[in-house]
Amino acid sequence: MSWISTSAAEQAEMLSVIGVTSMDDLFAAIPPELRSRSWDIPSGRSEMAVRDYLKSLAARNDSSRVSFLGGGFYDHFIPAAVDALAARSEFYTAYTPYQPECSQGTLQSIYEYQSAICRLTGLDFANASLYDGGTAVFEATTMAIRLTGRERVACHPSLNPLYRRMLETHLLNLKLEIVEGDNPEDSACVIVQNPDFRGTAADYTALGAQCHAAGALLIVSFYPISLGLLKTPGEMGADIAVAEGQSLGIPLNFGGPYLGVLATRRAHVRKMPGRLVAETSDAQGRRGFVLTLQAREQHIRREKAMSNICSNEALCALRALIYMTLLGREGLREVAQQCHSKAEYLKSQLPAASILNTGPTFNEFTVRLPRSAEDVVVRMAGRGYLAGLPLAALGVGGSNDLLIAVTEKRTRVQLDAFAQALEEECS
Repeated sequence: MSWISTSAAEQAEMLSVIGVTSMDDLFAAIPPELRSRSWDIPSGRSEMAVRDYLKSLAARNDSSRVSFLGGGFYDHFIPAAVDALAARSEFYTAYTPYQPECSQGTLQSIYEYQSAICRLTGLDFANASLYDGGTAVFEATTMAIRLTGRERVACHPSLNPLYRRMLETHLLNLKLEIVEGDNPEDSACVIVQNPDFRGTAADYTALGAQCHAAGALLIVSFYPISLGLLKTPGEMGADIAVAEGQSLGIPLNFGGPYLGVLATRRAHVRKMPGRLVAETSDAQGRRGFVLTLQAREQHIRREKAMSNICSNEALCALRALIYMTLLGREGLREVAQQCHSKAEYLKSQLPAASILNTGPTFNEFTVRLPRSAEDVVVRMAGRGYLAGLPLAALGVGGSNDLLIAVTEKRTRVQLDAFAQALEEECS
């Protein structure tokens, strides 16, 4: 768009209206180390020169490293059909269906996505999608608050610390209390994660019963691929299930765009944020799709909406749908089995005393190294590996603790070579 300049007087007037005296005051809340170092923009270049410069920068990227990174985002194989179908122009250029009757194709894809998520989680309804896993945790929490009328939230230590920080940020200006643990008394909900952030799998069925006896809801944050083997949130008695959907056919990409998954039980659907697509029939009896419960949305109800951050990530949801459809029930189970088996094999190749998980794991586990995990990760990068996530960086482990993830893409040769390289770097 065209750049519209403002005069010094106009800038001063705008600053005065919002109650500050200078640009420095406007950005005072930003820590100095996070501010832009300079606004000195270099002179413009020709299109050809810009293309050449950007190509030179892109050539410096190294995507050849073998990844053992996890912590919520995983290096899974994505079938070529996902890209081919999702990139079709009728999907790739479609926008949010604010006039839904004109968008039958988009509505059907969303409806099929919702249906697939319901089958995956064992719950009754899923919304049309959210920004990401952390946003989904927040949305589920506010949903529980609306349903129970309570203002306390119990956050289990199993939850991804990044999700915990996002939750605290979103709730910052609300009169709510976040407590550590799993005590449902006087709480709107208890939020747990399975497998937990350090990789240990658990069964929260008993906790779900305790929550319901105390009038609270159970929110389970899950890893979609793990449900090929593990008990579903629905089977555990979860009232709301949430997830980061990146593992369902969405490539790793510097933080997004990704996909927030949210599903719930029939009794709670009218307090669920986001859009919901339903199947119907027209006057001639032909199958059709409608956008229902839309009156809760921000483009209609504004500040009275159920949520004002429930973006429709329809293209990412479409990728997840295509991925789940291609795999099917047996394919998902096979991918999950390979992730688990290969992780168990890698564990057997590492010193047993270094494994910190005392319970069963799915495809992630935590090890304690004899030296700084961050130093080891840097050295392993030089050997062609993304060795894992140093937990101290997120404040949830010691300086030597490393979270390692294994997916179906890792071969035995890679696992053996990684174990050998890790042993050498730690010796």
